Amino acid sequence: MSAHRPNYVDLYGVDHSPWVQAVLLGLHDAGIRHDLRTIPTRDVFLSRGVRMPAASIDGDPWKFESTDILADLGYAEVSDAERRLVVRSWQGVAHRPDSAAMFWGGFSLAGDRHPSAPRRFVRNFLRSFITLYMYLLIKTANRLNYMPDAEDYGDQYVPIEEMLESSAGPFVAGEAPDTLDFLLFGIIQCHCSVYVPPVAALQTDPRLDRVRAWIGAMQERFADYLHLYSGVYFSPHSPPPIWATPADRVAFWLGSLFMIGLFPITVPLIAFLAIRERRMS
Repeated sequence: MSAHRPNYVDLYGVDHSPWVQAVLLGLHDAGIRHDLRTIPTRDVFLSRGVRMPAASIDGDPWKFESTDILADLGYAEVSDAERRLVVRSWQGVAHRPDSAAMFWGGFSLAGDRHPSAPRRFVRNFLRSFITLYMYLLIKTANRLNYMPDAEDYGDQYVPIEEMLESSAGPFVAGEAPDTLDFLLFGIIQCHCSVYVPPVAALQTDPRLDRVRAWIGAMQERFADYLHLYSGVYFSPHSPPPIWATPADRVAFWLGSLFMIGLFPITVPLIAFLAIRERRMS
């Protein structure tokens, strides 16, 4: 990591997202003060919809790519080959909405943490729209075969195993984690936030001993991290993140009923946002 160190970061996103997780991990590791908002600001929504993450560093204009944000925080850039590796290791995300109860229940527990109760209520109410957006987006992508499934989920982590074999330390980047570690570990947090089949491969595949050791090293380094989901499944074990309060969950479920009740409005809006995001990517 370079000497550049911001004072404060305003971050939008949900910690179920691997890309939000990557930024949160970088912020935590660098000890940079930050706030996580679970709904976008008006400017972010008008320019990018609900796409996440978005970060404003020391009041600067919002940035939207996790790798760009991490680079601005002083971490290393990633190569095109590393980007492809990261994307490939995300296979299995298509199974997140296999159980609607698990998907919506998981999002209901990942509440907003704003200190003001009225603002927290509003944010938890409105973030139900983002949950509906994600649920319908993945369901549609599955139906259209945009997210092909892997035959063997262990295969996608073998290249990471090989990188760890040649690493000079316990992390992919060596003695200390860097951007690639954060991106890959963020994907594992995503997989563990709503259980998907790759978790079982990571737990049991005999080819992935170093990957499991790396997960353990990351969990030890981030033992006090507030968004750690993988500790439930991997050693050293730790409890899941603190659940949203009952009042916050009530706000989320009220919002969910409201968004579903407005299907004639919310579904076309979600379709518009999804098409616009696809054109931007």
